[in-house]
Amino acid sequence: MAASEKPNVAKARERMDKTVAALKDEFASLRTGRASAGLLDQVMVEAYGSTVPLNTVAAVSVPEPRALVVSVWDKGVVVSVEKAIRAAGLGLNPQLDGQNLRVPVPPLTEERRRDLAKLAGKYAETQRIAVRNVRRDMIDELKKAEKDALITQDELKRMSDEVQGFTDAAIKRVDEMLKTKEHEIMQV
Repeated sequence: MAASEKPNVAKARERMDKTVAALKDEFASLRTGRASAGLLDQVMVEAYGSTVPLNTVAAVSVPEPRALVVSVWDKGVVVSVEKAIRAAGLGLNPQLDGQNLRVPVPPLTEERRRDLAKLAGKYAETQRIAVRNVRRDMIDELKKAEKDALITQDELKRMSDEVQGFTDAAIKRVDEMLKTKEHEIMQV
């Protein structure tokens, strides 16, 4: 019966991998002084009677290192997109250019760099907690399976060690990603 429990351990690894991938997406939205299309991924726009992600109403391109161009598909939501970018807290000031918005990316101040590095740290800590929660849930599931005589104590120990290995690897990746992002942010 232990073979039926094995996929659960693999599920824990998949959930941890998804957590690390989510951190990558969050880091993409952090400004580093260079223009990046991912910078506007978290921007939500009031359009068509609801709040939608920016990428559903416009395309973002990077024509030069210090500027973004947001090509809005519907003229009716251009003003909403402009307001959403201003209100996103990214320190960006879009300029209307017909149906497009030019978004110059100003250089970061030292203080803003420190704030962004702290924010990156918070994102990373949130994902570390999520990884640990996956571990806790899996260990609880394994203990229940052992209590219900679905797996032996030896299998419990082996699977618990395997889950801990996944956890250590995921947290190590989170830490490496944070170190890389902090270096990128603090680079002038």
